[in-house]
Amino acid sequence: MADGLTRQPTAAPPTRERTHGSSGRGSARAAGSGSGRRALRRLTVRWRLLPWWARVLAVFVVSRVVSTALLLSFAERQGANAWTLARPDYASFASIWDGHWYYIIAAVGYPSTLPLTETGHVAENAWAFMPAYPLLVRGLMELTGASFAALAVVVSTAFAAGTALLFHRLLRHVLPDGTALFGVVLFCASPLSPLLQVAYAESMFLFLLCAALLLMVRRRYVAMLPVVLVLSFTRPGALPLAFALGLHVVHRWWRRRDDPFPGRELAAAGAATVATAVAGLGWLLVAGLVTGRLDAYTETELAWRSAYIGYGPLVPFTPWIEGANWWFPGGRGVALLVISLIAFGVLLFGPWGRRIGLDLRLWSLAYALYLLAVFFPQSSTWRLLMPLFPLLGVLALPRSRVYRVALVLLFVAGQWLWIDWCWWVDGYDWTPP
Repeated sequence: MADGLTRQPTAAPPTRERTHGSSGRGSARAAGSGSGRRALRRLTVRWRLLPWWARVLAVFVVSRVVSTALLLSFAERQGANAWTLARPDYASFASIWDGHWYYIIAAVGYPSTLPLTETGHVAENAWAFMPAYPLLVRGLMELTGASFAALAVVVSTAFAAGTALLFHRLLRHVLPDGTALFGVVLFCASPLSPLLQVAYAESMFLFLLCAALLLMVRRRYVAMLPVVLVLSFTRPGALPLAFALGLHVVHRWWRRRDDPFPGRELAAAGAATVATAVAGLGWLLVAGLVTGRLDAYTETELAWRSAYIGYGPLVPFTPWIEGANWWFPGGRGVALLVISLIAFGVLLFGPWGRRIGLDLRLWSLAYALYLLAVFFPQSSTWRLLMPLFPLLGVLALPRSRVYRVALVLLFVAGQWLWIDWCWWVDGYDWTPP
């Protein structure tokens, strides 16, 4: 019994120590978990207390870090090519492809005589690219003495930030704040978002387009005019915008009993529609007057599709059928085209599409019809689809966290795929962005 009494105390303390130790660690984990939750709540509250523009810019900055890292990773592996030496710096890598055409325009302007091929057709030349973006960069070059490549990246990135801000305001007209912000996240993370920070005019065009759509939604028709004028000399898009604005006017007039449409507003909207349509023809007229050929712009644009289907006249609404048969012969391409158009229609006119309002859907319809009428589908198709970005508001509607995280990750993976397929130059490259 004495032995039992002496052994029992020696055995008990370790048991109590293990119990106390386990309880201590559990308490520490609980405290740590509680502290982590409190910190997360504080961050969430601080995030929600930020003004809307600060949240949008934060999203934009994070997205640019991701896109810049992806572009730099490809630049590090880039071999010597027609535009750069091997392993170029960021600005040089961001100024290849059409960026070089913009550099030519900034440096020497446009040719007064159209270059011709050996067969007498109009060859690829600078008239395919509108002047607002390269001339803006040229002006900054004169003011600062900095290089075209560096300033082009700065200008594009600044316009992209402005677009993100305007896009949030545009979506807030039809969607709750959280959904609108996620729409901005999708815009900034989209597979083609690296184009927002390279020497292309897309950022400037999207900024002007977003401003014009915001003014249309707010029914400030006269204020649209200067925006549309600059837009029409930045990228093609004024003609479908005039069509969308015309449909907007017709719809307002049709519903004038439920939604009053005063004569002054009708006159302003009608004048803005006509002015936008005229502005959409402005660059064609300028190119024709300078070169002495009224078809200078259209023939120049047709030169880019000659590598696929040869030279031929522009017959509206035939390029996509020709392209479908070229990419997927035997009727498969046409079938895929029909399926794609049906899916687009369901997206645009279905219950989800109606959530983004009529005006954004009118623009999407008008621009889609414009592309179907004049564009031959090839690797730059994805870039030309960028003006349909208001439809990202539809993709932003589901509130599931799993869905949203998965979609953002899918978009970022799409950036890598797009840079690899279209931007990065891998030997003889037939996939221009």
